[in-house]
Amino acid sequence: MNYDQFFESVTKRNISIAISEKDSQKNYQLNNEALFQLPLIAMIVLLLSKDRRKPVVTEIGQLVGESIEDALIGFKGSSQYLGWSAILRIRTVKAIGFLERSGMIEMRKSDNRIVATNLGKKVIDRALSGDDDLSYNLSLIRRSYRNICVNNQMDLELV
Repeated sequence: MNYDQFFESVTKRNISIAISEKDSQKNYQLNNEALFQLPLIAMIVLLLSKDRRKPVVTEIGQLVGESIEDALIGFKGSSQYLGWSAILRIRTVKAIGFLERSGMIEMRKSDNRIVATNLGKKVIDRALSGDDDLSYNLSLIRRSYRNICVNNQMDLELV
């Protein structure tokens, strides 16, 4: 049966699919897979590497996940624990590889931290300068990252 025959057969037999309005209007929450797109993760890595507190390479996946979880409403109070997500960490590594190949970040050998290059700074500054959802959400993530760094520093002082 080819494409045309299939639809003729469906029409002749009067086959239909019932769709309930309740199901289509269900309030969906974001899950682990919702934000794991490389461009967004790359922008977040670039944002973190531009901050005064440069992220350590080994902690970047955890920091990206925690920043998303703290900043974006759909993940607040969820049981997803994005900082521990293996999928997020794998995609973060791919995003870092892209940013490094494109010359937007460098790995500082002396302390193993990620640093934004001049090109990377221009790109993230341009993204932050807009008056749109991307700029707003990146600003929330930047604030969340700073709060995480401050909390970690305070925890170290208590010990």
